[in-house]
Amino acid sequence: MSSGEHKPDVHDDPEARDDDARPVPVAWDALEDAFENNAPDVHSYLHLKTGEVVRIVDGTADPSMHRHVIADPLYLRVDPVSSREQYRWMECFIATVEDTKLAQRLTAAIDGKGAFRRFKDVLMGQAVERERWFTFRSERLAVAMEAWLEAHEIKVATRPRWHVPTAEEALAATAATAATATGRPASSQPPAGGPDSVRQRMHEAVEALEPRDLDTALAFIVFLRQERHRLRREAHALDGRGADGGAGDGLDDAER
Repeated sequence: MSSGEHKPDVHDDPEARDDDARPVPVAWDALEDAFENNAPDVHSYLHLKTGEVVRIVDGTADPSMHRHVIADPLYLRVDPVSSREQYRWMECFIATVEDTKLAQRLTAAIDGKGAFRRFKDVLMGQAVERERWFTFRSERLAVAMEAWLEAHEIKVATRPRWHVPTAEEALAATAATAATATGRPASSQPPAGGPDSVRQRMHEAVEALEPRDLDTALAFIVFLRQERHRLRREAHALDGRGADGGAGDGLDDAER
């Protein structure tokens, strides 16, 4: 049976599921990956009981397994977001980039064949904007996923919520990572010993990270630095308005 053949709809088979009202514990990260990957040789299926997402790649997977998945009414094929729609997302994201030169580079990158790869290559050197793009894309993938789930009348368990950690949470997570790597007990309190001690703990935490997590860690540190500078500029602006009755923003050209 080919991947394009019709398979029974689980909603047409009352015996296929023990309880239609039971929420499906969807593997959200795997489902998001499935919605993003629209390669013609990749086929993803959501299991309507376990929430597991199975990915089958032509030429690498056992053909009998693919036939089994296709024939099983508990597996629903995922319809990924089209390349055209994901291209629009890049255009919309570029419109939100405040750095004019970076926006121009991104616009040039998405012109012609290989647009997605060039777009990602440009963002590789822009840690904060890269993380912002990931969030931007995830939000739109979430909308597409929810619409697809609703269209198939799939009741799901708790949906993920984007959470930006506070400084305290980030410190606790860093301490826990360092504790795992060094064997020292983790503490929820700030490390004693001043800045040098904190830097040492941070160094230990970074050494314990997997290579794939280094970009994310760097992006978060850059984000914290930029937020601190932004808050300082806003504070200076407020002080300036208070001192001169609102005539100026308290910043000279070099600080803008």
